[in-house]
Amino acid sequence: MTYEPVYTRTPRNAFIPSPVFVGIVAVFVVTGVMTWTRFGNVGLDVFLFVISGWIISLCLHEYAHAVTGYFSGDLTVADRGYLRLNPLKYTHPLLSIVLPVVVVILGGIGLPGGAVWVDHRYIRSKVKDSLISASGPLTNVVLALVLAVPFLLELSPALSQDTDGRYTTDSPEHLPFWAALALLAFLQITASILNLLPVPGLDGGGIVSPWFSPAYQRAWNLAAPWGFLVLFLLLWQSDLGTYFFDLVNWLADLIGVPSWLYAYGFELMRFWS
Repeated sequence: MTYEPVYTRTPRNAFIPSPVFVGIVAVFVVTGVMTWTRFGNVGLDVFLFVISGWIISLCLHEYAHAVTGYFSGDLTVADRGYLRLNPLKYTHPLLSIVLPVVVVILGGIGLPGGAVWVDHRYIRSKVKDSLISASGPLTNVVLALVLAVPFLLELSPALSQDTDGRYTTDSPEHLPFWAALALLAFLQITASILNLLPVPGLDGGGIVSPWFSPAYQRAWNLAAPWGFLVLFLLLWQSDLGTYFFDLVNWLADLIGVPSWLYAYGFELMRFWS
């Protein structure tokens, strides 16, 4: 006879942020100051600021899955180190950190990645199962709104057109910082939308799949490894990509983040081109 392990104790340091995460936050803060003051190579400053900020959001996304799973009944996530915001503890750091960063550099979208493994044997509710999947993209939604606050308060530079048709801003000295911040907001919007789509293998698929019958769940899980690949191809090879970016731009405009500014941020971030 075998017995299912019962976890009643949580490691004492389970909720203490790891030194790795603290280091990433330090890089984000320092490069933010460097971008604001235009220290050294501004393009490199923007690159480090955006990438470190994006990695922080990935860690928070995965942490949201883990902490929701923990309070839903799966205490094993604490033993795996998921509650310490350490990207090196993820089940698939290549898929959850490296690949999303590469896609941001090459394509400028917030690629979702799943790495926190929750033991669903301990989750006794379909609602909790759905909430575990929903917590990640909802974190991206919150981050997008937080990043949009300075733009909604009109603290960022405004764009105007002179008599010769050239565009100018009222605060060009800090323009790279605002462009980088707008790009981070843009990435959170794209990640939110992609993660909420009901596609096998994505968080949106995880939200709806607990409500399927066992047979449909098995079929859904078989399609999971290919779901995002098919979606990615459709985004780049069909009209779906146009509709997707139209929606992103509309949402960005709705929360006060101008499209010209995050486009400039992406241009600055790719300082080597």
